[in-house]
Amino acid sequence: MKKFYTVDICGRKEDLPVMPLPSCVNICFFNLHGNVELTEYCAEKLAERIAGYEAEVILTAESKGLQLAHCMARNLGHKFYAVARKSKKLYMQDGISADAKTITTGEIQHLYLSAHDVELLKGKRIAIVDDVISTGAANAALEALCEKAGGNVVCRAFVLAEGDAKNRSDVEYLAAIPLL
Repeated sequence: MKKFYTVDICGRKEDLPVMPLPSCVNICFFNLHGNVELTEYCAEKLAERIAGYEAEVILTAESKGLQLAHCMARNLGHKFYAVARKSKKLYMQDGISADAKTITTGEIQHLYLSAHDVELLKGKRIAIVDDVISTGAANAALEALCEKAGGNVVCRAFVLAEGDAKNRSDVEYLAAIPLL
């Protein structure tokens, strides 16, 4: 029998499957991929939460933050958003990179920004957006990319804060989930 953790995201209840990591920690797995209604709901709530920061550009990491960033950018009236890729694409040869050690794999993850996205961030007020914050490693890599690009991070927004991330005063989030 599958175990679930029920989280309340601003009045919307979602059953998240509890999944084991190689480190023997269990996580409440949150997945926006393919769930249009949940993505739109979370994007609307997060956009409302960060509107006062007056961010000019949203920056996210692929892949689970993509559709969230897209919907939030639309809700905030932005024409573009920037995406840090996990592999260096052919069109990214003149971009920048930063590294993060992820909780899910324990491996070093490389994040890359294209020259186009570097220019998009340069001199702008940036909102870092993603689905879940846990250790903050991916967030730190996104901040490093933003700094290298000459952008100014004005807020960090996540649907869920996992474990001790709920105690951070420098992030906005809609709900907290435990590490089990």
